[in-house]
Amino acid sequence: MDNFTFHNPTKLIFGKGQLEQLKNEIPKYGRRVLLVYGGGSIKRTGLYDQVKEILSGLHAEVSELSGVEPNPRLTTVKRGIDICATEDIQFLLAVGGGSVIDCTKAIAVGAKFEGDPWEFVTSKKQVHDALPFGTVLTLAATGSEMNSNSVITNWDTHEKYGWSCAYSYPAFSILDPAFTFSVPKNQTIYGMVDMMAHVFEHYFHQAEHTPLQDRLCESILQTVIETAPKLVDDLENYDLRETILYCGTMALNGVVSMGFAGDWASHNIEHAVSAVYDIPHGGGLAILFPNWMKHNLDVNVSRFKQLAVRVFGVDPAGKSDRDTALEGIEALRRFWNSIGAPSRLADYDIDDSKIDLIADRAMARGEFGQFKRLNREDTLAILRASL
Repeated sequence: MDNFTFHNPTKLIFGKGQLEQLKNEIPKYGRRVLLVYGGGSIKRTGLYDQVKEILSGLHAEVSELSGVEPNPRLTTVKRGIDICATEDIQFLLAVGGGSVIDCTKAIAVGAKFEGDPWEFVTSKKQVHDALPFGTVLTLAATGSEMNSNSVITNWDTHEKYGWSCAYSYPAFSILDPAFTFSVPKNQTIYGMVDMMAHVFEHYFHQAEHTPLQDRLCESILQTVIETAPKLVDDLENYDLRETILYCGTMALNGVVSMGFAGDWASHNIEHAVSAVYDIPHGGGLAILFPNWMKHNLDVNVSRFKQLAVRVFGVDPAGKSDRDTALEGIEALRRFWNSIGAPSRLADYDIDDSKIDLIADRAMARGEFGQFKRLNREDTLAILRASL
């Protein structure tokens, strides 16, 4: 494996009734709080009232930013930065899923940044500080509650990029599985696809001698595969929600990826697709990832075979390594289809009319991917296979 330094400063507060910990955490940072949330589901479930009651008990001065989009937009980030400046905000609290947290990260950094926040999203300028923020998670998916990653969309230019920095880790994150009960079936499915895709991005790397990391990745994948079919039929089962919530966090908090650089090409292509068509991120990944796998199968057939055998139970007897590997990829496709994930871009009424534009967006920073560097023709091939 490669040399590495691991540091994750986020305090994870997990379990039933843990919202009360806001009373201990927020006073560490200040009384002027910006509450960030999405389309209003936290009001329908009563979580908004619970949070506001705790903040009131702390005598916090609360400003609000609502309406964060599923693919959070630069315009919303700028609205939040303006509120931070006008109200002299000391602390931000994100209550929602990964999109709300991603937006909050950009606001927290942008509030201490001189210039257009798109400049740090696109890595044109470095950041040196951020306002502190915490999260109350309501969706198992992105892992944003315990990492520094964020994805922001510039809808004016149809660009969508991931970014991160040392200052965009949450100070704390509260994860109560009961807060995910209200997540509808389709979003639950997308979330489970997303966390599996995060693990796959780690799994396909070029470092040698990573037996423990491989097993950690495989265990998360096996757990999701065992749990997902039960959860989609029992959305308010606490034990199942608890398992999936923890899987989502562990898939992308850095623990399973020490000692190597993951690939992330499939995410880059999906970001390009959803920058143009604004489709659900997990749905796009379900479509694209198996086609990325097939396109790159010969880069390291043995790694694909290992995944097929260990995770999907493919029997390699009497088969070539390549056939075993392909059977594993087909098993992944069948599994995602079985829980209700899409398999073609046509499922979102996407045809080839903007395929060149999508490829342009994916190639905006040049060739990408760590397992195999992809060029424009590679990108177009994967997109065409996904139509």
